[in-house]
Amino acid sequence: MGIRILKGGLLTTVQDLGRSGYQSQGFGVAGVMDVRSFKIANLLLDNPENEAVLEFTLIGPTLQFTSATIVAITGGDFQPTINGEPAPMYTALYMNKGDILKFGSARTGSRGYIAFSSYLDIPVVMGSRCTNLKSRIGGFKGRKLMADDYIGFRIKRRYLPFFLSRMLDINEFDQESATLRVVMGPQDDMFSPQGIETFLNSEYTVTSDFDRMGCRLDGPFIAPKTTSDIISEGIALGSIQVPSHGKPIILLADRQTTGGYAKIATVATVDIPKLVQRKTDHKIRFRAISVQEAQELYREEEKEYAAMRNIIHQPCKEVLECRLVAKRLRTLFEDQ
Repeated sequence: MGIRILKGGLLTTVQDLGRSGYQSQGFGVAGVMDVRSFKIANLLLDNPENEAVLEFTLIGPTLQFTSATIVAITGGDFQPTINGEPAPMYTALYMNKGDILKFGSARTGSRGYIAFSSYLDIPVVMGSRCTNLKSRIGGFKGRKLMADDYIGFRIKRRYLPFFLSRMLDINEFDQESATLRVVMGPQDDMFSPQGIETFLNSEYTVTSDFDRMGCRLDGPFIAPKTTSDIISEGIALGSIQVPSHGKPIILLADRQTTGGYAKIATVATVDIPKLVQRKTDHKIRFRAISVQEAQELYREEEKEYAAMRNIIHQPCKEVLECRLVAKRLRTLFEDQ
């Protein structure tokens, strides 16, 4: 009862929200790159918010189901098919035993997600099921998925109420530029006024040096006052380091636990999904906001998730129409 990996894709791993509380011991947080797509995938299936999913990058996997379950696909458009027929995204999909779910290359975005109603049977390591590729712990044997791997399910869960209404009209990644809102600091005072102006008023380009650890950007030189070297300290998700070459590096899920370069700003949590769904040569701009504005954006996104949950828990129009027709038929039959 589970899934067999026929093709692993370019980089497919088991991920959740990450392994918190161990950075002081040298273990990175890891976890999903696009938290928004991850949460929506689980939301569509009424899964626990932190239930593990499969995350894949640029080229998706091919899976065969050895038992029936329900899945939801979110993130970039990897042109999914079920037994050769196009499959919708952001929709609850019933998979039968023997079905083959295949993904191609990313048409939009760069990362995709699959959630499972039956829950992946992956052991919890230090409070998480996520894969830490650098430490080789968690997930499936601490590595990416490859052909002939098999992952079982933890439970039998093949029914969800309001099944036909479990769909959302979302397409967020079909663009080649993005503006990231950032909170300045903690070492923005190490950069000259001209350096700050350059950072906030220039366009930067995503380079090919872009993986789960971070994203290196190319663009105008960000000038420090003297040096951008600091004593190594802890690094938060979305920290923007500026080494001596003056080009920003945004640190992501598999970032190192400490770093010795000045951090000019930190990307607001709600905008990190915009970044991680970019491709090489896509354009990035930065806009400064306050901590309070970043917190308000986070609260607004939580309200959006609640609204999505309400949508998928409402009987869809087709179901209501079918019930109305059935009621009328019953009435007609009783009258006769």
